[in-house]
Amino acid sequence: MKSPVVKRSIVIAGHKTSVSLEDAFWQGLKDIAASRDMTLSELVATIDTDRRHGNLSSGIRLFVLDHYRSMAGDSPKDDRSAHNEPIQYRTVASVVGAAR
Repeated sequence: MKSPVVKRSIVIAGHKTSVSLEDAFWQGLKDIAASRDMTLSELVATIDTDRRHGNLSSGIRLFVLDHYRSMAGDSPKDDRSAHNEPIQYRTVASVVGAAR
């Protein structure tokens, strides 16, 4: 069975590295870079610089998720969580699909 994770090489700050992400995250990352008039390498370099912990692939996934959550008006710090109400998030794939 073919893995949904795709490994790609990218140059960040003059250094070549490889990043493994699912296709939905690669597409989301490309769309975000285009909307910000940035290259994919520039955006990934920014994510790499700003990430607090974890590996680069995880940092990218969290960045893409946060981007689409903010577009959808969802937030992990939603006030409903203080009242023990369930917070429902749409999947990244559904948000990416809805943004097209």
